[in-house]
Amino acid sequence: MTSTPTPSTPSGLDPEIAARLRRGADGLVPAIAQQYDTGEVLMLGWMDDEALHRTLTTGRCTYWSRSRQEYWVKGDTSGHFQWVKSVALDCDADTVLVKVDQIGAACHTGDRTCFDADVLLDVQDGVQVGVQVDARADARGDARLGGADSGVPAVDQ
Repeated sequence: MTSTPTPSTPSGLDPEIAARLRRGADGLVPAIAQQYDTGEVLMLGWMDDEALHRTLTTGRCTYWSRSRQEYWVKGDTSGHFQWVKSVALDCDADTVLVKVDQIGAACHTGDRTCFDADVLLDVQDGVQVGVQVDARADARGDARLGGADSGVPAVDQ
């Protein structure tokens, strides 16, 4: 369940930027973190107006935690900082792309990115070179990833 963020003070986000944002019903926009020099997609987080304001003004990524219902600055507890290099809105103004210099792991699991463990398909030069289903999916019975109770046949590796 997602709740609407309730910051203790009004956002300091520039009103012109705020007027352009197309937020979800929960007041949030997805924020994609991408390594600025390699283009590697690191993670997806969520921002409201205040999180975006803090990101733009501090040079460090600030997100809204939907589970903890609080702001968090990437790296404050893990030491895995995201130093902001640029921030852009997509063509619909409903997604933020933050190009960062990632220090350490981006994923809370300790992986470099949040997309390292569950590679569902890998095609190079038109040839399928591998399919990987995360072993954690089977333990969870995760139907999305072909887990034990999914009805999806196991993939040979």
